[in-house]
Amino acid sequence: MTPRHARACLPLSRSRILEFEMNLCYRKSCVGVVLAFACHAAVAQSNTDRDQFFWLGQINKATAVINTDEGLLDRAKTPKIAAGLVKVLEDGAKPGAARPYRVVDFEPLLIRASGPDASLLHAGRSSQDMFATYRATIMRDNLLDLAEQLAKTSENLVRLSEKHAKTIVPNYTNGIAAQPNSLGHAWLGHAAGFERDAQRIREAYARIDRSPMGTTVLNGSSWPLNRTRMAHYLGFETIVDNAYDAAQISSSEYPVEVAAIVTSIGLHAGHFIQDIMSQYGQVRPWIYLTPLRSVNTQVSSAMPQKQNPILLTETRREISTTLALAMGPVMRAHNITPGMQDPKEEKSNTEMVQSAVQFLKRMDRILNALVVIPDRALEELNSDWTASQELADVLMRNYKVPFRAGHHFSSDIVKFAKQHNIKPLDFPYAEAKRIYKVAMKDVDPNAELPMSEKEFRSTLDPVAIVQNRTTVGGPQASEMTRMVALAKDKLKEQQNWTSAKRQKINQSMAQLETDFSKLLKP
Repeated sequence: MTPRHARACLPLSRSRILEFEMNLCYRKSCVGVVLAFACHAAVAQSNTDRDQFFWLGQINKATAVINTDEGLLDRAKTPKIAAGLVKVLEDGAKPGAARPYRVVDFEPLLIRASGPDASLLHAGRSSQDMFATYRATIMRDNLLDLAEQLAKTSENLVRLSEKHAKTIVPNYTNGIAAQPNSLGHAWLGHAAGFERDAQRIREAYARIDRSPMGTTVLNGSSWPLNRTRMAHYLGFETIVDNAYDAAQISSSEYPVEVAAIVTSIGLHAGHFIQDIMSQYGQVRPWIYLTPLRSVNTQVSSAMPQKQNPILLTETRREISTTLALAMGPVMRAHNITPGMQDPKEEKSNTEMVQSAVQFLKRMDRILNALVVIPDRALEELNSDWTASQELADVLMRNYKVPFRAGHHFSSDIVKFAKQHNIKPLDFPYAEAKRIYKVAMKDVDPNAELPMSEKEFRSTLDPVAIVQNRTTVGGPQASEMTRMVALAKDKLKEQQNWTSAKRQKINQSMAQLETDFSKLLKP
């Protein structure tokens, strides 16, 4: 094989693969076993996912290489076995072809292509450790997909947080307007939840990134198998140490752990959507979706004025579906013997993770479609009494008034204002002085409101409230600058981590392709 041909076999990039397909695989001069193998390597990576069939192929390639080098497989028999394996994998890569995922279905194809000697590859192996291995590789790939998309969504959210650092809006507790806040600050809070989810992915990945191959059924094998080298070829960081744990215990717990991560991401995404949905119940919302019909919004079939936020509601529905899928692993893993396959089945577990990837993609669409009206948000703040707590805080901080007494005064202010339909910035200072004297009669009968009219009005200003926050982690400008920078750094770390893990897997498989190609030469 020429160096150019060898490079083409490496599964490093789709563009390299496609180039190889075009320039080599379909030339009339493509002849011989070696070239057939090269064509297979390209087709397998470009036309199919890394499914069970693909990983059975990788396991068999690695077995052929390792056992030949270790003297467990007669080197004279290897080329024919390797050529047969190439044919099986090449046939499976054809459009519409069967791609068996069971070892007992895969091996007969290999025997048919190579002869009975092909079963020599099965030395010290079992369906148990082979299934456990490809389930770990598939879950590993799924977690990288999830980590990658979570980073994209988080990056989008952090970008908007920085953009709206000075956008002052009402925040809600128990579904009711509570306090003024920076919109960017609130959204950074949502991003912080996603960042913890990213941590959970990395931690779970480290536990899954261990090769079960070579443990056979549950207690190893009398064959001196090189488990470490097998782990390397398959892109694993290390091996599962205990042979019983490999296919019996850990392979049952992985889906449950990942389900918990998917659930957490779904809850965080759902909370964000609900925050937005709360505004859609308002007559004049300060945040809404760009009214792109049939994509973001959809007009009611009966009520012409009504624009339903279908992007929000459908994304929330998809999140609910994902959470339902995430309940499955626990139910399937509960109350069964370790050897049962129930919770380990990769199809349902893949569906669960990929469902999370999809709703995160839809959340990106939400983020890109949001329209924020700062003046309308301020109007809502100045129409309500979300600044009332600040009255009690200022009185205690500047004038040593007990908080509960200040809270009582603030509460009476709000009651009077609502009874007389008075907005915060319009509240009469003289009335505030009267209410304070009444509220303080049991504390100090001679008490006078210590705040000047200017201080009283600035205390009720939602913009000033946000700007005057001093605690670490608050919405003030200095803290927003710090937290945005930190969030960007963590995102970069996550993106680098995902890239490094993908690169490690690809490099390992590239080395396997290179070493396996040598077996094809008689």
